Amino acid sequence: MHVSSEQRLDGDVRERAFTLDGIPGFLWTPAAASPSAPVPLILLGHPNLGLDRMYPRLVGRALHAAADGFATATIELPGSGARPRLPALDRARAELRRVMQAGEPVTDDIIDAVVLPLVEQAVPEWRSALDAVLALPEIGGKVGYSGGVIAIGVRLALVEPRIAAAGLFAGSFVPRVTVEEARRVTVPLHVLLQWDDEGNDRQAALDLFDAFGSEEKSLHANMGGHTGVPAYAGDAAARFFTRHLK
Repeated sequence: MHVSSEQRLDGDVRERAFTLDGIPGFLWTPAAASPSAPVPLILLGHPNLGLDRMYPRLVGRALHAAADGFATATIELPGSGARPRLPALDRARAELRRVMQAGEPVTDDIIDAVVLPLVEQAVPEWRSALDAVLALPEIGGKVGYSGGVIAIGVRLALVEPRIAAAGLFAGSFVPRVTVEEARRVTVPLHVLLQWDDEGNDRQAALDLFDAFGSEEKSLHANMGGHTGVPAYAGDAAARFFTRHLK
């Protein structure tokens, strides 16, 4: 992990921009983090809109987590931001846009083509980033995953034993295989759903929640569209991670 820049936010939160095997990312740590008192880590998932565009929202989440005593980290998703484009994925997204604009049904094959290549490449990259961040002496203990794309979060929660709890945003399309994988997920889950999300199939989100095999899982539904998540929703997620990672 090569650190390319560093700064302090709000006076005491340390932000490090890094690259790992050519993949950009950020790491935020609270002032209390030290080799003698390592802090737990939350991986910040996000939609594939590019880190530059997502940065203000990610920083807000990171500062909130730091106030609760957590380090946070994120990486650029495949085909996003400054990373090389993925032509097959771009074609699948273009077909998805065409179908939605035409008012045609979004088929399972289209969803699979848009989401699964991203999952297959992104999940190993997230695990490599987790290796690199946990090698730092000031970070240790349990790990959480928070955010979207939900299919990435489901796969990580299934295959990565270091993830002890996950907060997922039901705001993206759900491939068929993701529902099957959800049946084998057992970590505690906090799932956020926008009830009137214009780009999300509500029933698919409810079916996915029902499929999760976790003994502890909670669904937090709020009225409003995709970008209308209320500010107080973050407080409930913070309590969830404090309960399970500390």
